[in-house]
Parts: sequence; structure tokens; C-alpha cells
Amino acid sequence: MRRRDFLKTGALGAAGAASSCSTPGPVEREAPHPGEAVRGTQAPPEQPLAAPPVDLVRIGFVGVGGMGTAHVRNLVRIDGCVVAAVCDVVAEHATGTAGIVTEAGHPPPALYTRGETDFERMCAEEDLDLVYTATPWRWHVPVCVAAMKNGKHAATEVPAAYTLDGCWELVETAEATTRHCVMMENVNYGRPELLCLHLLRQGLLGDVLHAECGYLHDLRAVKFADGGEGLWRRDHSWVRDGNLYPTHGLGPVANCMDINRGDRFDYLVSMSSPSRGLQDWAASHYPEGHPKRAETFALGDVNGSLIKTALGRTIYLSHDTNLPRPYSRINQVQGTRGIFQGYPDRVHIEGRSPEHGWEPAEAYYEAYEHPLWIALGEASIGAGHGGMDFIEDYRLVQCLREGLPTDMNVYDAAAMSAVCELSETSVAQGSAPVAFPDFTRGRWRSWQPWPIVTV
Repeated sequence: MRRRDFLKTGALGAAGAASSCSTPGPVEREAPHPGEAVRGTQAPPEQPLAAPPVDLVRIGFVGVGGMGTAHVRNLVRIDGCVVAAVCDVVAEHATGTAGIVTEAGHPPPALYTRGETDFERMCAEEDLDLVYTATPWRWHVPVCVAAMKNGKHAATEVPAAYTLDGCWELVETAEATTRHCVMMENVNYGRPELLCLHLLRQGLLGDVLHAECGYLHDLRAVKFADGGEGLWRRDHSWVRDGNLYPTHGLGPVANCMDINRGDRFDYLVSMSSPSRGLQDWAASHYPEGHPKRAETFALGDVNGSLIKTALGRTIYLSHDTNLPRPYSRINQVQGTRGIFQGYPDRVHIEGRSPEHGWEPAEAYYEAYEHPLWIALGEASIGAGHGGMDFIEDYRLVQCLREGLPTDMNVYDAAAMSAVCELSETSVAQGSAPVAFPDFTRGRWRSWQPWPIVTV
């Protein structure tokens, strides 16, 4: 599918310690904001799902390109799990991944390579506990739904969905099947991000009032590549204008604000800059007459979205993947007693730091390193994204083996992924406020913040 009809099935089809927060209680609105929806075929559980423990987690992996292969390399090093099946539209990818599995001393996995929907056959036929997808975005919901309907837990790369209908389908299917559906947000396990969370839980930052985050990554060469993400990611920029990739920045600050566990996203406003970066890049890299020079794009080069939470906190969330710039996720958490800020990682704590001055975050690792990094930092050396990928994979396997609630659940996946369509709607409506659905249907008021976990 090319150009403006490629998304017909996607975006165009749907226009722990106790929290230290002392801000006022939730704001009760007399009327919903535009776009607010209430769905759900049954009530959410009173407590986050904890499925029966699994001694050996048998995994089926769908999509073993670059990111999928990185996850498989992590999983074959984690005790208590085995990659039992691999599905990919490119047979060579699947056989290469099978080699990684057997080289690690595990039995060869079953291979599914008959086409784009062969994951359905894998989910129906294989004896699996978990189906994991690292496919292009439009396949995340179908793979997860097929897994859950066949009695398997599901895990997906980010975003979990990019329409509200997709978000609700994940939530409703997870509730109906009582299966986990986890969005694998690796940045939640980054060393600086977990240091920030630990500092906050230890009371050093006070009460969180505001955060700033984003995904600022020059992806022009990636989007125009003739392989990998270039085969599908640029296509979204043709027809969508909003915050298309919100979760890397939003995940860690949502943890700091106890989103879905004492607070929730209430509404957002969003606006985008003009679109120039991709057109300019194509003009400077392809000759006259090349079809890529004729492409036009809806996606504004810089999108800024402001999120208000039910407790009144604020989040600035940005997206910039089309312009020349160094990488950043901002990662700023402002509390009443101090602030953490990334890129570079630094801290200011009132009464402890130099007046009006920063301290390097490294000065706090010895006393406030998060327990996960103390336990797994050495084992994560060499894994993707500075080791955070290994820790997120380890924690998912650990939770399934021990019958624990997963660190992130389907409601978190839906709330963060909902930013995609909500931001597009707000941009299209002249930056009008657009409400988040309450995917928890009120359970966020009683669900407790996750503890500071270790292995």
C-alpha cells in the first residue's frame, strides 16, 4: 500500500513506596472534553493482574529485524525462558534468529514465514506462554490480540497502538482473556531514569509538579532508507501530523507521577511546526526526477504537546525526528524540593546542591543507585541502549515466572499510546483540548504505586 491509502486500517480509520504527592484531588468536570470516550465490556480488575506463575516461559517472537533480534539475544541469556517459535515475513531473518537460539544451547525454534499474518497460525498452534512483537507499528495490535485470544500473554514494542480504537481493543481483549499485554518501554529501565525515580521515592525531589520529555532524534536517513524502518516508518509522515512516538519520553515521567496509580492523564493540547525537514533532505540526497523528491509530508517537523493530569500536574512532550539535531529525551522532572534533568544528566536539590547550580547525576549513583541497576548492571553490559533493553526483558520474564503484576500493564500501554491519535486530533482542531479516555474506568484512584523493585 502506498501514499495516502496505506493507513486505511490505522490512523485514518479513527479521526513502590506510597506516592509523595500532596497536590489537590482530581478535578471533576461537568462535561467531557471533546474526544473523551468510555468503553469496556467489563469492569477492570480491582487489583492489577497477577497471572499464575510460569516455571519456564515459552516465547514466540514475531518480527526479528534489528530490534527483534536484539531482544532475542537478551532472552537467550535469561534463565527460565526459551524462544520456542519465530515468525517473520523474511525467511532469512527467521532462520538467522533460530541460529542465535541454538548457539545459546536451546532447541531450535519452530519457524513461521508464510506471510504477514502467519503469526495467527503460530498463536493458534504453538504451546507458548508469551508472544512478543517487534513488527512495524500497524501490526502491534493484531499480533497482541491474536496472542491473547489464544491464551498467551502479549508483549509489544512501542507504541502499542496509534489509534484510540486500537488502544481500547488491547484493553478489552486483555480484560476478557485475563492475559497480560505489556508495552516494552525500555527507557523506563534506563540508568538515569531509574536514578531519578529512586531520588524521588526517597523524598529528595519533593512533590512532582511538572515534567518535560520527548523524542528528539534525527531519523531522516532512517526514514529514507531502502531497508529496515525505511520500508514503513516514513509512510506515517505522509498523512499524520502529531506526536507519533511519545512513549520513550513519557514512560519514565509517568512513573514519577504515578500515572494510573494515583493520578492519570486528563487532557492534552498539541501543535506542530511546518513540515520542511524531510522534503529538504530528499532534495539534497536524490537527483532530479527521483520519486522520493516528489513526496510530500503532513507531519510537522516539531510537535509540542501539553498534558494536564487529574491532579493538576503538567507535562511538556515533544517530538522531532525530521531535523538535524543531537539526540535527546529531555527527561526533566521538577519537584518542590529539586529537579532532575537529562542531556546531560544533572541534579539540583535545594539545601544540598550549590545555590542556583547543578550537580552531575553521577555524584548520586553511589548512594541512590536503583536496586535493579545494582543487581543487573553488570549482566546488562553490551546489551542494547546502554543495557536498559536487557533489564526490561529480564523483568518481564521475572514477573511471569513469579506470578507478579508486570511493571507496565495494558492500561499504561493504552494511556501512553493514546497520545498518538489525541495529538493528531488536537493539531487538526487548532490545538483544541482533547481528553484522554480513562482506560482504568476509575481504578487509578485505588491502584497503588509500584514499589522500588529488584530481582
